Amino acid sequence: MSDTAILTETRELVLERIREDSQFVLATHENPDGDALGSLVAMQGLMQALGKDSEMFISPHDLPLPQEYRLFALDGLIQQPPPDIAGRTVIFLDCGNIDRNSASVLRDGAHLLNVDHHHDNTCFGTLNYVVPGASCTAEIVWDLMHGLGLSLTPSIAEALYIGLITDTGRFMYENTGPRAHLMAAELLEAGVDVSAVNQRLYEDMPPAKLALLGLALGQMQRFDAGELTLVALVAEDFERTEAEESYSEGIIDQLRALQGTKVAALIRELSSGERKGQHKVSLRATDDDVDVSVIARAQGGGGHRRAAGFSTTLEPDQLIEFLRGAIAAQLHQPSDGHAAATAA
Repeated sequence: MSDTAILTETRELVLERIREDSQFVLATHENPDGDALGSLVAMQGLMQALGKDSEMFISPHDLPLPQEYRLFALDGLIQQPPPDIAGRTVIFLDCGNIDRNSASVLRDGAHLLNVDHHHDNTCFGTLNYVVPGASCTAEIVWDLMHGLGLSLTPSIAEALYIGLITDTGRFMYENTGPRAHLMAAELLEAGVDVSAVNQRLYEDMPPAKLALLGLALGQMQRFDAGELTLVALVAEDFERTEAEESYSEGIIDQLRALQGTKVAALIRELSSGERKGQHKVSLRATDDDVDVSVIARAQGGGGHRRAAGFSTTLEPDQLIEFLRGAIAAQLHQPSDGHAAATAA
């Protein structure tokens, strides 16, 4: 059976579960981004339209949401898994690895529907509807909406639009295809206020976020003729600028845009929660010469070819050594065609 036929069959099985089951929990990955939240909120809207008993789980460690995402109305939000989880179908959205959700009890759901577009998804569900060709998970939810015979509401359309524009970099990334623009057109026709959404996501910047950006760019480092452009932020940087941890979003896009960069990296020291003192690493590649998802997977993370990340206990100097070696292994393979070994 071809990959297309398998996807078509899996889609129908997912639609069947959604139609037939009555109780759901919706979940996504930790530190949810625009696509994760947009897919989550949109799917909750579809569940409400179908009259389902559905709740959205977000860990208390991930709340409050970053300021730009506080426009979402989180109707049906829970912060602890429900006691009747064994009788509910759990839909994981935009979650490439089940370990990226802190609530392990969600694995005890009656059915696990894994709906995602990451090419390195670990296929942990009882049904795995993973569509690597989709621009974002929101696009898959939009497609499922049509399969369910439902219509867009203003709130569902806005949630899907936020997922779409954040994961395509406002239609600038290589994952932007014709279908993404067709989806955008339908969402706009449903009433999405493009100007208002973009202003909230990208322009309504708190002073502390701008201060953190200035500090970060002042600490920028470049390695190997600029192939790696990197910023490492410590907890004191956030204290000095009075910035929330989420204010680091967007810094890596400035690094990625620098001429000559092959990989941009943002290293952020975590200052709260169970992983306090560890480091979160975000990676962006400027082209297909480096697959940053391979680098992230080597440290227990994952993502896309050009956008990935991981968390680690390595110190910044160790991280930089690892990243330089991993990038060189892909860019400068020996003449025998075998990649050089990289630090683990």
